[in-house]
Amino acid sequence: MSATPAITIRPATADDCPLILKFTQDLALYEKALDKVEATTDAFRTTLFGPTPFAHVIFACLDNKPVGMALYFFNYSTWKAKPGLYLEDLIVDDSARAQGVGTALIRELARMAVREGCGRMEWSALDWNKPAIDFYLHKVKAVALDEWTGFRLEGASLTEFASQD
Repeated sequence: MSATPAITIRPATADDCPLILKFTQDLALYEKALDKVEATTDAFRTTLFGPTPFAHVIFACLDNKPVGMALYFFNYSTWKAKPGLYLEDLIVDDSARAQGVGTALIRELARMAVREGCGRMEWSALDWNKPAIDFYLHKVKAVALDEWTGFRLEGASLTEFASQD
């Protein structure tokens, strides 16, 4: 009987941009929104590894093969007067589900948040994604925030609003 391979976590490098795009597209496909992905490898190279990195990526690997990805960035809480860590995307390859990959990625981010003195770590899940919600509530023991309503400005609405006096 063979042992389950150990999960290793590593930071992404600029050479990983095609892999970051693949995981992003896989997530979008799962979320039934592949047509909304505008990202490119060049855009990831600029925004993640350029002079001002806007976010960071870590990979979970089994046998040195990336099977999960987390994209995160730091934000700030005025109420806590501390930074926070925001998990934007968590993606685990279908072949690696139920092997602890998602847990390992979130645990690594939690450890990072603690090391950086963050007051909290937050993320969102689509309201129809019951497997993710159950995982976050029962395995991770996160608290669901139901008192907040998300808002977004993008595309023409963002540009139009920004251009008004």
